[in-house]
Amino acid sequence: MPPNPDQPRDRNVPRKNAVREARSASSRPKAFYWVLGAIALIGIAAIGYVVTKPKAAPVDVRNIADTSNAGPAQGYLMGKVDAPVKIEEFADFECPACAGFATITEPDVRSRIIDAGLANLTYYDFPLTQHRNTLAASNAAACADEQGKFWPMHDRLFSAQDEWNGEATDSPKPFFKRYAGEIGLDVVKWETCFDARKYQKRINANLAEGLRKGVGRTPSFIIGNKLYPGMNGYDQLKKIVDSVSKSTPVATAPAPAVTGKK
Repeated sequence: MPPNPDQPRDRNVPRKNAVREARSASSRPKAFYWVLGAIALIGIAAIGYVVTKPKAAPVDVRNIADTSNAGPAQGYLMGKVDAPVKIEEFADFECPACAGFATITEPDVRSRIIDAGLANLTYYDFPLTQHRNTLAASNAAACADEQGKFWPMHDRLFSAQDEWNGEATDSPKPFFKRYAGEIGLDVVKWETCFDARKYQKRINANLAEGLRKGVGRTPSFIIGNKLYPGMNGYDQLKKIVDSVSKSTPVATAPAPAVTGKK
């Protein structure tokens, strides 16, 4: 009588398939397990190498340009020349923190400090080696300054940093050329200046000035002869400006000479 597939099976008797699987497993060569073990050891060794691998040394900003014969620094002034407090900003056009300051904090600085006559601000190029397109951006801004529009180009570069930076493109010039047209420059004149890298020496001089004053990160500010690295907030900057302003003696006009009667 053929076996009934619905008939309960004796649980003490192993199924034929299970017996075959057990025999097959037991017949696997031991070398298979040795291979698995070797793969595991290689994986562990690779992970250990990655974890313990020496980190690359920080890039020295001095390597970006020859600053030995750069000449005198020439920054870009905003505000009254004779403002009571001088703010010097050392920044990199491709630095995200600098873009944060320029787009978020600086509008308040301009309206509530610069325009109010409390201080002026001078921007100095401080290009960092890890930013591939920052030198080109500094040249784009310097060539815009040749036509009196450094600050409009400055603002455009920082507001659109994500589309021209080294992570986004290897060819930033088409973006800069478009910005030149958008801010009303003579684009042909700007392009001739940009292609010639006409103001590279000025950029090098600004970098050298920052190095001479101890700048090591961006953005950094010098206010009242004191260096403030990495500062980004308006409230902190305003507090410093107020403090320096109070400690700066107010120049008074000399009293007119009194002429005695003859």
